[in-house]
Amino acid sequence: MNEWTIQRLLTWVTEYLTQKGVDAPRLSAELLLSHVLGLKRIELYTQYSKVVPQEQLTQLRGLVKRAGEHEPVAYLVGRTEFYSIEFEVTPDCLIPRPETELLVQRSIELLRKRTGPQSVCDLCTGCGIIAVAIAKNVPDVNVMATDISEPALAVAARNVEKHKLGERVELRHGDLFEPLVPQLDVFDLIVCNPPYVSAAEYEALDRNVKEYEPRIALYAGPDGLDLYRRIVEKVDQFLNPDGILLLEIGYQEGSAVQELLEQTKAFAQIRIDKDLENRDRIAMANRAST
Repeated sequence: MNEWTIQRLLTWVTEYLTQKGVDAPRLSAELLLSHVLGLKRIELYTQYSKVVPQEQLTQLRGLVKRAGEHEPVAYLVGRTEFYSIEFEVTPDCLIPRPETELLVQRSIELLRKRTGPQSVCDLCTGCGIIAVAIAKNVPDVNVMATDISEPALAVAARNVEKHKLGERVELRHGDLFEPLVPQLDVFDLIVCNPPYVSAAEYEALDRNVKEYEPRIALYAGPDGLDLYRRIVEKVDQFLNPDGILLLEIGYQEGSAVQELLEQTKAFAQIRIDKDLENRDRIAMANRAST
């Protein structure tokens, strides 16, 4: 019997996941194998001929079977990369999406244009990706991050600790603004990637999302706007006079979110930015006129 080398395993796992209809089968194979072997992905290719011991083969086959049943690979390996930063993820929190990097990028650009210390609030922080990414890239900023899920906040706490940001990122448990004090906790930037999946969209979600990722982090009522309504209702109590609100939005929600923001009369400037696929993705509302 031929021995199972890294090269042979990569080919076999990729073919198996392809047959099962798993997204990005080669990348998934690399992530699973590097996790089991304790290697970086690049090291798989520098050790192509290495023979994998039976114990690790058994572990790998178990993970591959679960991946073939569309359990997310990020949950299987317990980590993912976002904005070139590695984060722990568990089934208690949403797996970060690449499109959310645009929200972080816009936040960082806005903060870097300002002078002096800046305060940021990250609502619906989940595993803390936005709070950590902003704090790592803007040294003169303090972030307060809130979430209704205590298990998700526990993951966020570990990510904050992992990246040594405990002095600049504070986590609070509660629903949206609930953990904050109106007019006392005020911020230069409030950023949020809230649940925004409508009822119809939720029913049509892929199996690997609908069956494994937390519903509370996805579903936002019949039209997907429940969280936006609640945010715009109170956001002016927590923004400085020149403060900015940044929201990630669903690609069909641009007009509706803009209308909600306009109805508050709290913002001098409102705009909808598009992502790389030319879809509505970011709503930005600025309290100041310039």
